[in-house]
Amino acid sequence: MKFFKENLAVGFMLLALFLGAGNIIFPPLLGQLSGHEIIPAMIGFLITGVGLPLVGIIAVAKNGGDLQVVANRIHPMFSVIFTSVIYLSIGPLFAIPRTGAVTYEIGIAPFLSEAAQGSWVPLFITSLLFFAIVLYLSLNPSKLIDTIGKLLMPALLIVILLLAFKSILTPLGPIGEPHGVYVTKAFSESFIQGYLTMDVLASLVFGIVIVQALQGKGIVDRAKQVKITVFSGVIAAIGLGFIYIALAYIGATSTSTIGLLDDGGSIIAESARALYGNAGNIILSITIILACLTTAVGLVSANASYFNKLFPSLSYKWLAVIFTVFSFVISNFGLSKLIGITLPVLLFIYPIAIVLMLLVLFDKAFGRNPIVYSLALIATAFVSLYDGLKGAGIEISWYENILKTFPLYDQSIGWLVPAIIGVIIGWIIHLITK
Repeated sequence: MKFFKENLAVGFMLLALFLGAGNIIFPPLLGQLSGHEIIPAMIGFLITGVGLPLVGIIAVAKNGGDLQVVANRIHPMFSVIFTSVIYLSIGPLFAIPRTGAVTYEIGIAPFLSEAAQGSWVPLFITSLLFFAIVLYLSLNPSKLIDTIGKLLMPALLIVILLLAFKSILTPLGPIGEPHGVYVTKAFSESFIQGYLTMDVLASLVFGIVIVQALQGKGIVDRAKQVKITVFSGVIAAIGLGFIYIALAYIGATSTSTIGLLDDGGSIIAESARALYGNAGNIILSITIILACLTTAVGLVSANASYFNKLFPSLSYKWLAVIFTVFSFVISNFGLSKLIGITLPVLLFIYPIAIVLMLLVLFDKAFGRNPIVYSLALIATAFVSLYDGLKGAGIEISWYENILKTFPLYDQSIGWLVPAIIGVIIGWIIHLITK
């Protein structure tokens, strides 16, 4: 019990780091589109949005919280390139700017007039203030547990609970009908939608944030750091699961009241207004701003820590400033453009990250032999590369005809069987050469 109480704040901090813009806006849309198919849809979404991130936290925690150490088992060059791509993807290129854009579009824009919403000035001012706060909090990574775990996350949970309990006590309406691909492919579609949260990628880099925060608290024992990190991962997974289910339920019961909308931000905004009247906008605004703020701080801290290690001549503080300013500039391009650019990249690197972290958990079985890692990841990348190209609107008929022969390709997880075959072949080679 003492261990639980002492480290609950660390779990809250990790939950807050995970709970960003995508975690708020995607579940309501999933709920509305899946309707009566919400159970298989939520199972698919929870696998990529909760289960795999927990596996990622555990895998990286057992290796000192450092993704580069894990990736180095394959090849030093792969380690640097892949780890850098992961950090930049969930950092200044996509995820951090998205937090600023969502803060404006859902947290601020609903309170502005139509004329003001059509101007670039409100977005500029909002993102400027937002990233100024992010930078201030990021410059003191050792204080993240106190700032986020003990202050911001409890406040964020309270406002989400207000929405969740109200929607259960006085539902907006009956659960609606499924739409589009959710009629027949609720599980596989939701599995892919879980990619957009970026939580699996985040799980591979948040370990270093936790380790840094624990070191700042004087906890330097490796075994204790791993134990606390795994515990915090479980707390974060439970919290994420509850929040996703609650938000998806709000979306599933909202159609008869607010109609079928095309984005999760609008669904949760209209649902909040229907549940609490004008006060709903204020509740939602607080939720979005806190969620985006905590995630942005964690991602800036993680990126600055990693690239400071990669390039020691660049200090942590200077890197934090560079990433924050860059993210501020990119966020002013708007949310829709950011999401459109993000998906193709995620479709390519997400399966690779999933296979890598699963191999890390069981690599003692094959002696951490690089050939097992290499064959599994090459087979995975062969499929996921085309998924990314197709997501960007680039279709190659002969390439796709080959992939269509793979099991589960129609369910958007065609990379799974090739990855397993790669592992088996690599394991056989390992046994022979051993």
